[in-house]
Amino acid sequence: MSEERPPFPPFTRDTARRKVQAAEDAWNTRDPRRVAMAYTPDSVWRNRDQFLRGREEIVAFLTAKWARELDYALRKSLWAYSDDRIAVRFQYEWHDADGRWWRSHGNEMWEFDEHGLMSRREASINDVAITEADRRIFGPRPESESGTDIPLR
Repeated sequence: MSEERPPFPPFTRDTARRKVQAAEDAWNTRDPRRVAMAYTPDSVWRNRDQFLRGREEIVAFLTAKWARELDYALRKSLWAYSDDRIAVRFQYEWHDADGRWWRSHGNEMWEFDEHGLMSRREASINDVAITEADRRIFGPRPESESGTDIPLR
C-alpha cells in the first residue's frame, strides 16, 4: 500500500492553495520527521547550494536547520500551479544563537507524484538582516489569515 498525501494532482487553484497551506503548517511545527513524510522516499531537493536525496537526508538537513534558525516562523503563498507542479513564494523569520534576527525570502518549485507526495523541491533563498522591531511573522498563521498572500518586502 502506498502512502498518500491529499490533495492529489492534477491541481486546481483551490487544491494548490490547500497544498501550500498544508506545507506551511507542517514546516511551522519544526518537526523534521513530520515534514519529511510529505516527500517521496527518494525525493530530490535543491535548497540554496545544498543537494539532498531521500527522507533521511531531508530529516538531517531540517534538524540542523532548526537548531541554527531559532524561533523559525514561516509564511508561504501560491505563485502558480499546473497539473502536478506548484510554485510558491515564501518568507520566514528566525534568529541566530547571537540573537540577530533574519528574514529569509525565497521561491520554491514543487513537483508531485500521483499520491500527492512531493518528489522534487527546488528552493532559492536570500537572507536579510532585520531588527527585532521589524519582525512581522510571529508563530503559525492564524486561521483567519489562511490562504492569504504575504507582503512583498
